[in-house]
Parts: sequence; structure tokens; C-alpha cells
Amino acid sequence: MPMNTRDLHAFVAVVDSGSIVQAAATLHLTQPGVTRRVQSLETMLGLQLLDRQSKPLRPTAAGREVYLKGRQLLHAEEELMALTRPDAEPSGELRLGMPPFVAERALTTPIDCLRESYPLLRLRILAGWSPSLAQRMEQGDLDVVVVVFPENMPPPAGMLAHELGRQAIKVVASRSMNLRTRVSLKDLAAVPWVLSQDGCGMRATLRRALESQGLPFNVGVEASGADLQLSLVARGAGIGLVPSDLLADSHCRNQLKVLSVSDFKVSVVAWLVHRPLPPRLEAPVALLLAQLRKAMAGRRSRDPSA
Repeated sequence: MPMNTRDLHAFVAVVDSGSIVQAAATLHLTQPGVTRRVQSLETMLGLQLLDRQSKPLRPTAAGREVYLKGRQLLHAEEELMALTRPDAEPSGELRLGMPPFVAERALTTPIDCLRESYPLLRLRILAGWSPSLAQRMEQGDLDVVVVVFPENMPPPAGMLAHELGRQAIKVVASRSMNLRTRVSLKDLAAVPWVLSQDGCGMRATLRRALESQGLPFNVGVEASGADLQLSLVARGAGIGLVPSDLLADSHCRNQLKVLSVSDFKVSVVAWLVHRPLPPRLEAPVALLLAQLRKAMAGRRSRDPSA
């Protein structure tokens, strides 16, 4: 026989107030109505829950345990109902995934805004490459992801996708390497690359372009983070790929030269992607979207070549 939470509400109210009369007033019920609900709960559980000889009314030993667990159950019920109310203050957890270079450069202000606007919302942020992030969201491990794909690749099907911005990917080399500014991939075949680990979309795009021409994919250094990669490129460890806004902000930019590669012109598009959201996350995700667009637009305005 399933438990009626209205009976549990009545029992908890009696224990809280120590009186059938006070519980009835709190619940806007008659005294016989409260008594029937408590008796119904006792019948369902097969336990005597109240010491009816005590004044004020107190729970029995078994009733005390039911009272403590019952309060937890009723609190969980309130939280569950709050999740479905559009006007409820956002709470719980927001699981967000981002590529490392986006998290490094564009996340600080949006996260500060979320924490200030929704103090009851817990943020869990996972860094990863776009294909794996999209897969984890499809599996339900993440609520929202920022993914960056080549402009000819659409965002994941069946999801809600909001474009955040697009920009060119630059091929850069150290000025000390004395490479010509205008080159082809074949001209660069003997030069090693400084790239992110396998799984990075820009790396995969470069690899396909080289392999389509039968050229070697020569990775000299694998390194995480745009700052480290550009520092290595500036010191002559190889040539690299970098979004134009990160190049504009790099402390190494004066040591680097942008190469115009005739047969490798790539732009990428950043998307905020998610499934239909529960009401508690609609306002926070809308704020996140607005703040990310503002952050990325501000970065592009500082780099006219983006």
C-alpha cells in the first residue's frame, strides 16, 4: 500500500506543534481530519507513532524515527516540486563542458555573473575537446556544452544550438625560422607542428588536409593550452595553429609570424549546445549565453583580423 504524503504531513505537523489542535490550524484542516490522517499513516506502517498519553503529544521511539525520515522526504518533495516551477529560484547543479582554450579565455566574467545572480546554483565545469563534450552531453553527463567546430561542420543534431561567434584559425611560426609568409602545405611538409593532444578538432582538420595530399602529419610537440603552444612555437619548436583572438592576446605575438597557407584556410564556429532545459536552468543558461556572446564579441573587437 503506497504512503500518502498528506498523512505524513499531518503527522509531522502534530509532532512539530505537540498538538492536534495546532496541527489542524497549521494545515487548515479539522481536528478529526488530522486525527484520521495520522491513524491512516499508523495503519499503513503498522506502528504506533504517537504517545497519546503525553501532554504535549510526543512521538513514540518508532514515531521519532518516522518523523526524522519523514521530514527529509517532505523536504525532498518540496525541492522536486520547485524544479518544475518557472518562478522558482534556480538551484541544484549546472554541469557545463568547454574546450580548454575557451575556458581559459572567455569564462571568467560569465561564471562570476552566474554565481552572483544565482547563488543557490552549483557549477560543475569540465574541460575537454568538442567531440567528447558533445558525446557526454548526448549521454546525459552534461547539461550544456560549448563546442567549437569547423564552419562546414554543423552542431550536434537534435540539440538546441546557439552560435557564439566564428573566427579564422591562424598558422603561426617563429620569426627566427625565416619561413616565407606565403606557402602551401607541401612547403611545410618538413616542419614539425606544435599541437594539442589527439581529440582536438583543429588538429583533426589539419591532419585530414595533409593526408588528402599524401603529406606527412609530423607532430613535433603535443602541449595543452594555447599559451604554452605559442611559447613553444615562438622558441622555434615548430609551427602551430591558433584562433585569431588568442594570438592577439598572446605575450608571444611579436615573436610570431602569421603564415598564409594557400591550401589550408580554416574558420571555426563556437556553439552553446544543450537539450531542452528544465525550468530551473532556463534563466541561468540564457544568462550564460548572453555573457559568453558579450565576452567573445569583446575579444573579436580587439582583433580586426578575426
